[in-house]
Amino acid sequence: MKALVFREFGGPEVLHIEEIEQPAIEDGTVLVQMKAIGLNYADIYRRQGNYHLEGEPPYILGYEGAGIVVEVADDVEGIRKGDRIGFADVPHANSEYVLVPVDKAIPIPAAITYEQAASILLQGMTAHYLVNDSYEVKPGDDIVVHAAAGGVGQLLIQLAKGKGARVLGLTSSQTKREVAIHAGADEVLLYNEGDWAEQARAWSSQGSGVHAVYDSVGSTLMDSFRAARIKGHVVFFGMAGGDPEPVDPRMLMDTSKTLTGGDLWNHVTDRRDRVRRANDLFSIIVEGTLKLKEPTTFSLENAAAAHRFLESRKSTGKILLLP
Repeated sequence: MKALVFREFGGPEVLHIEEIEQPAIEDGTVLVQMKAIGLNYADIYRRQGNYHLEGEPPYILGYEGAGIVVEVADDVEGIRKGDRIGFADVPHANSEYVLVPVDKAIPIPAAITYEQAASILLQGMTAHYLVNDSYEVKPGDDIVVHAAAGGVGQLLIQLAKGKGARVLGLTSSQTKREVAIHAGADEVLLYNEGDWAEQARAWSSQGSGVHAVYDSVGSTLMDSFRAARIKGHVVFFGMAGGDPEPVDPRMLMDTSKTLTGGDLWNHVTDRRDRVRRANDLFSIIVEGTLKLKEPTTFSLENAAAAHRFLESRKSTGKILLLP
């Protein structure tokens, strides 16, 4: 089978297609012929050598995707050849065929395309746990979403609005501001136009700060606390802009504010929860409540161009690789 591999860390130019052996079926697994593969920043970090990779070269990137089951281990129940499944954390997804453990296999409904499944599972389940578990958004809440034009940001806007909240987005350009507005944000501020934390407080319903801030930037964490009201919440789930400053527990005590960390893999710990969250997302996509921006697609052979596009930070939607 063909797979996208790299033998040394570096830029997109280290990626190339090789013919490698197709994985053999094992107990507790299904073999999936890939139809769509999600590209994520973790793939960039691994290619650069900034994330841990097991084994020896050639390395194969990719953890998210969707496809059709072509072989099923004898001990697997509930999945048959011909079923459509997706996954969010199975290695070696940048291949024509992927061996998927049954506990990570998520059934795809007939109304959901492979491209939609590969676009929504990782970012969608992230947004899902953030608005339901890290801080449960309620009707009437004032919410701030960092990086509002990004994949998770656009989903957070829509999920929070679906729960009856008012949403203020933060982004870096006028073009991205329009993307966040199109996603449903009530207002969007630019990071480089004035004191956004004070503007967020003024925007809040009572002028005293917002109920919760979803911060995936990291270096903005202390300003996120300034934007939050007394007894407000800051949910920290990424460091796209660099490491945050240390947080003084005395500040948390004095303001009764809450800091919550967020990592998807602490929230999807078994197949039942993966399927439940995915089905919640699939349902609102079918209903039309959750709208996915059309993904940008590249062939697997042209993955280097896809990596360059993602690194340019010009993308505002999901990038998919198509085998």
